[in-house]
Amino acid sequence: MNPRSIRFHRFPGFIALALAACSGNRATSRDMTDASSLRGQTTAKAAAIDAILAPYNSASVPGASVVVISSGQVVYERAFGSADLEAHTAATVRTDYRLASLTKAFTAMSIMLLVKDGKLHYDDRASDVLPGFPAYGRDIRIRHLLTHTSGIVDYEDFVPDSQTTQLNDDDVLKLVNRTDTLNFPPGSAYHYSNSAYVLLGLIVAHVSGMSFPKFLHDRIFAPLHMDSTVAYVKGSSTVPNRAYGYTGDSAGHFSRTDQSSTSATLGDGGIYTSVTDMVKWSEALDHATLVDSAAMRQAWSPTMLTTGKESGYGYGWFVATVNGERQLRHHGESTGFTNAILKYPQRKLTVIVLTNRTGGNPWDTADRIAALFP
Repeated sequence: MNPRSIRFHRFPGFIALALAACSGNRATSRDMTDASSLRGQTTAKAAAIDAILAPYNSASVPGASVVVISSGQVVYERAFGSADLEAHTAATVRTDYRLASLTKAFTAMSIMLLVKDGKLHYDDRASDVLPGFPAYGRDIRIRHLLTHTSGIVDYEDFVPDSQTTQLNDDDVLKLVNRTDTLNFPPGSAYHYSNSAYVLLGLIVAHVSGMSFPKFLHDRIFAPLHMDSTVAYVKGSSTVPNRAYGYTGDSAGHFSRTDQSSTSATLGDGGIYTSVTDMVKWSEALDHATLVDSAAMRQAWSPTMLTTGKESGYGYGWFVATVNGERQLRHHGESTGFTNAILKYPQRKLTVIVLTNRTGGNPWDTADRIAALFP
């Protein structure tokens, strides 16, 4: 493993001993035993996580950057493999990956901030706040878009496999106007929808009066000091420590597959960031830094459908109860990138796995890591 890929792990036991030493207090044998035990447990867990991530631990394969946050402390933060195979650039914890659908939580937060500002309401009709919103969706409310219960058509259905020109968010608005029907009445069913989140990004831009990337920067990235995070638009922004995406074949050879025709849309997947910056994002969510606790509880609660059933999705988050414990998670998949975030609020545990390869099941990796922190 490249030493650049390893970052300092914070051990509360050692910090306590250091403070005791600085204050002139002698550490007791019990203190030393407790610290030694903590070090042994943490070292064993780090070794176990390293073993889980062994498939990424080679300079000849695309990378993975991983962070584990337990009780407000970063207890594991490492990177493996390469951010750029052609340039022989090692992945680090500061490498910026395309988040794909992990972006949706940021898009949802943008809407929540506009609600906080009094500029939007969750029950506003989308057609009232976004010019050009399809007429057949006149009953769609903002909350329906947030929770994948709008019934809006999938824009990908209108994109031919042969298309090479990249779509932007305005193109998506045009595509969803090509039909005149919804998949189901708003609120009556759940269907995961990239269209909905692209449209939410457009709504943020129109209501706020600034571009969606600028809103994200000014209202989320800058306040949280997420200094290497960007909603990437080719020609107008750069990714500071960019990872490039790859896809492997059956022989284990990786080819660069960094972009597709749908890789330039923003609201559903356009953010690049690092695990270092994602720690700041996770902490802001846990401490309700951007919006109040009531808003976060709403975002992290499953939506009730008109049928009386729960959808399993909140505002930008999959929500479930696993073994009696609340679980929050999201996956992100796009050409060349596959990512996962997993949170157990009761355990105060967050696991984030970012990778620059197609496939690899990082959500399973996150589950295996979380199992080490019962």
